Amino acid sequence: MGDAAPQALESRPAVEGERDSRVALSPAAVRLLRTLWDIHGPLMFHQSGGCCDGSSPMCYPTGDFRSGDADVLLGVFDLDDDAGSRLGELEFWMSREQFEYWRHTHLTVDVVDGRGSGFSVEAPEGKRFLIRSRLMG
Repeated sequence: MGDAAPQALESRPAVEGERDSRVALSPAAVRLLRTLWDIHGPLMFHQSGGCCDGSSPMCYPTGDFRSGDADVLLGVFDLDDDAGSRLGELEFWMSREQFEYWRHTHLTVDVVDGRGSGFSVEAPEGKRFLIRSRLMG
């Protein structure tokens, strides 16, 4: 018949007491993250609620952004390369204040052409990550 559309990669839940994923990666985001992982090594996301590109998830090499008590770990992705070999874990963090607003929302990280104004590692690639959201059921 036809090939099924690629599915989003769901994270393992990380919010205490939850069993359902709160965040996913679109297939395009996974492809870009594989490229970025090859360049920068292990990566992580942080979603703040600030100005500038505060509504865009920022991708950093692991350890370049320090999360703390003001942040919530929403999920952890098991990222593989194109051949199916494991690259490692990628954490998705959100500021606690932003989490209070988005508590009932499932997030999908996607990619669009263009350059954001933040320090996210995808900017030199002429791409930027963005969030697509839906209410959790």
